[in-house]
Amino acid sequence: MKTREQLREKGQFWTPDWVAKAMIAYIARLPDTILDLGVGAGAFYDALLTNYENAKQYNYLGVDIDDDLLESLNKRKVSSTHHFQKKDYILENIPETFGAIISNPPYIRHHRLSQDTKKKLTDISVKLLGKKIDGRAGIHVYFLLLALKNLKKDGRLAFIMPADTCEGIFAKDVWSYITSHYCLEAVATFSPKSTPFPKIDTNAVVFLIRNRQKKQHIYKVHCNTLSEQGLFNVIKSNFMESNNDVEVTKVDLDKALKVGLSRDSNAFVEHAFVLRDFAKVVRGIATGENDFFFMNSKIKSELNLEDEYFIRAIGRTRDITDESITDDLLDKLDKQGRPTYLLSLDGVPFKDLSQNIQKYIKLGEAKGINKKALISTRNPWYKMEVRKSPPFLFAYLGRRNVRFIKNDTTAVPLTSFLCVYPNKSAKEYIQKLWKVLNHPDTLANLKFVGKSYGSGAIKVEPRSLENLAIPDEVIKNYGLLPSTHAQMTFI
Repeated sequence: MKTREQLREKGQFWTPDWVAKAMIAYIARLPDTILDLGVGAGAFYDALLTNYENAKQYNYLGVDIDDDLLESLNKRKVSSTHHFQKKDYILENIPETFGAIISNPPYIRHHRLSQDTKKKLTDISVKLLGKKIDGRAGIHVYFLLLALKNLKKDGRLAFIMPADTCEGIFAKDVWSYITSHYCLEAVATFSPKSTPFPKIDTNAVVFLIRNRQKKQHIYKVHCNTLSEQGLFNVIKSNFMESNNDVEVTKVDLDKALKVGLSRDSNAFVEHAFVLRDFAKVVRGIATGENDFFFMNSKIKSELNLEDEYFIRAIGRTRDITDESITDDLLDKLDKQGRPTYLLSLDGVPFKDLSQNIQKYIKLGEAKGINKKALISTRNPWYKMEVRKSPPFLFAYLGRRNVRFIKNDTTAVPLTSFLCVYPNKSAKEYIQKLWKVLNHPDTLANLKFVGKSYGSGAIKVEPRSLENLAIPDEVIKNYGLLPSTHAQMTFI
């Protein structure tokens, strides 16, 4: 058994049998050769063997980089036309085309990829899309783009991938390319009750694509409950049949792309205003090393570090249990040992700093903190980012009780939060905007701008949050009109 961390390093998360069965049903059509990318433990292969009496007649090619898994698969293959080979699909070209391609590609987040791999991925996106896509795209996105190039005319492809494939900042470019060159036939999503990966912090989406002229509609398939047969029956019926476990709706392709393929197109409503009309959003401060720059008063005192070099800050979303941040809350957290003091040094020359601060900086250099990726780009390395204290904070990654938090202090947030700066500084305006943003109908629209993760978590980037639609009725009820000219200065 491999540890969770080992699986994460290789991006290995096994496809459950009931999903593998449904996906193989979409692509298994003789005499096509099936290409299984990232074959892993063989979930799709087992689905073929279990559900197709003529499985031995198929040509099956599974590729992976895991020697142990490939050895096991080669020992239990049932036909001489079934092959399992070691191959790094991103780095090693497969020139052949296939009538059927299936995959649960490795889910490796961008920060785990080497610089050499990232360069290769950039080359792939430029070659296929004519542009570099955002560097936060995981390697699974590139598996999909390359696999489509290996798909024969009228061939079928079934991929299961995280929802960020169609929710990330890169999604528009990726899906504009795909739907311009291929037919996106169906997208299957899962409720929390039916998630294929219940212990993994991601929402899964199944994409079913054919290499043929695109259609102006797609089928949106949503699994309400975990069912051994529900999704399989829907796919076998060519999406003509729904059942109690699985809903099927026919959706206009352009609308589905605009809303996001993983999102409920029918629930989306156009509104006249978005958050950008009322406020600017900026990410919180990235220290590069919280343990060094962010501390409580006890540690600050033990190190003899002077107060003048510190500002109050908030770093953890679960430290805020109420609707607002107050000085009393910050003091309470400090007494509990939580850090609320940020070492906020500017570009003052080292020689002009106090002896105690100089000593602490040298301690950081001895620990190699000055060589860390983000910190090493600063001059001097200990110079901290600057933010004005925002009137509102928004949790960067929210699981429950997602809300805009009112900041009644001079504290600044770290990167667990986004800073929200209203365009007007009048107290009445700020109070009204706070109520508007926390209105249930406004918060309900977060799902249309955020990236969804497991257990209902939503991650919202600054520019995406600025696109949050604010219902017309909510604005009307609070008498709030947008300002087109910001009256504050942002850093």
